[in-house]
Amino acid sequence: MRATKKANTEVNKKIVDTTELQAMLCSGRKTAVEIGTAAQARVQVGRRVFWNVKKIQEYIDAISE
Repeated sequence: MRATKKANTEVNKKIVDTTELQAMLCSGRKTAVEIGTAAQARVQVGRRVFWNVKKIQEYIDAISE
């Protein structure tokens, strides 16, 4: 299977994959997946898993003081 090509465009992404979510949250894979799941932001397209950035941002705003 070929690796997925990634463009270096950081313009208001609506969904990101797990590695981009890790970079966005500055956390490890386990923590990023836990936060994404708690925010109910998981989007599955075929076998690929993406995360809804808007839902994650709203969740983080809601739990922060």
